[in-house]
Amino acid sequence: MKEIEKLRRQIDKIDTEILDLLNKRSEIVLEIGKIKREKNANFYSPERERDILQRLISSNKGPFPNETLKVIYREILSASLSLEEPLKVACLGPLATFTHLAAIRHFGSSATFVPVESIKEVFDSVESDKTLFGVVPIENSNEGVISSTLDLFMDYDLKISAEILLEISQNLLSKAKDKKKIKKIYSHPTATAQCKRWLESNMPGVPILETTSTAKAAELASKEVESAAIASELAAKVYNLTILEKGIEDNKHNVTRFLVISKNYPSRTGKDKTSIMFSIKDRPGALYDILYPFKKSNINLTKIESRPSKRKAWEYIFFVDMEGHIEDKKLKTAIDAVKENCLYLKLLGSYPCGEI
Repeated sequence: MKEIEKLRRQIDKIDTEILDLLNKRSEIVLEIGKIKREKNANFYSPERERDILQRLISSNKGPFPNETLKVIYREILSASLSLEEPLKVACLGPLATFTHLAAIRHFGSSATFVPVESIKEVFDSVESDKTLFGVVPIENSNEGVISSTLDLFMDYDLKISAEILLEISQNLLSKAKDKKKIKKIYSHPTATAQCKRWLESNMPGVPILETTSTAKAAELASKEVESAAIASELAAKVYNLTILEKGIEDNKHNVTRFLVISKNYPSRTGKDKTSIMFSIKDRPGALYDILYPFKKSNINLTKIESRPSKRKAWEYIFFVDMEGHIEDKKLKTAIDAVKENCLYLKLLGSYPCGEI
């Protein structure tokens, strides 16, 4: 026990040194913030944050795990930025949605998150400069693309500045202590679809009421003793609900991709994606001709989706994701070649590839 106490005293000393260093770091951050104000420069630099994380991970010799290191420094960077200038981020509300969780993962918990009631309001918030960034869901690995998000890119001149990949785990939450007492369940349609088999097997005949988000479902369930919600563990904490069943999603490899939208996109990192949207003339072989320059330049297209343009019957807008950054010469050359054969082409952004 004496040996343990001796080691613990060493840990206490190291913790005090870490605290002192964090405060010294914060003092330098405040000085940088002062200079930025004088120069009217942007407070938030995602490129700088990314460089810090990459440098630390490449320098880490262990045994401290890299994934935990990233989480800790994400919070340090988030708190440091809040000392310079609070960062406002719009997300689908109320708080504790999976969109909110994705936003926390990307920006850290010290950012100011502004919950709004719809994906369109996220776009509105960024376009009107009420927030600098917005986070919106774009697709789920099981349920596919979220069409309403794609459609909004037609109407707004906003860019994709990052993507966030978040593993989704659904839970049955309630004020009740026994799921046998549940008479109705609140759920977002996507969450219901993700838990379809579990609900059929475990809650047969219990009506499911549609809500605008999983967090809204939790909020409603928190007001009724015999109701339940399908939502995140964070929602259980926020709305003081009991988790009756954990991990009720049918597919345990359930990942949702979110996009960070803003008025600009970052410079290249070496591991990037680029997204574009375009429309073409309705003629035989038109799509083949459009996509050929990418094949010729050996550019990997990771996704292609089509949506009605809503301007003319049977006219479609194509959304394409590809590997690489618009600053890459071969990618820019290919897109320029594609543009010549399009009725319309819009660059949605180049951004770092997301990681789970």
